[in-house]
Amino acid sequence: MNVIPIGDNIVVKRVEAEATTGGGIVLPDAAREKPQQGRVLSVGDGPLLPSGERAGSEVQEGDRVVFGNYSGQEVDIDGEKLLILRERDVLAILR
Repeated sequence: MNVIPIGDNIVVKRVEAEATTGGGIVLPDAAREKPQQGRVLSVGDGPLLPSGERAGSEVQEGDRVVFGNYSGQEVDIDGEKLLILRERDVLAILR
């Protein structure tokens, strides 16, 4: 299923959490922190300007981005956990 975000929203898939620590200790799922990085799957039209036009989006599909811990809304679509967040919640683009 395609997820097409509206306006200045973007759809992100989180990168996988590390399964082991730097010292080699294996972490159970409950002890892993949710990663604050992800890959952009789709981008909306951009924010609406006062003139009624849409501004272009700064992020593109395929970009790796960093976002805050509590940013966006996590949704489950076809058994895949995705994050829908506003473009302004993106802190940085990793290139």
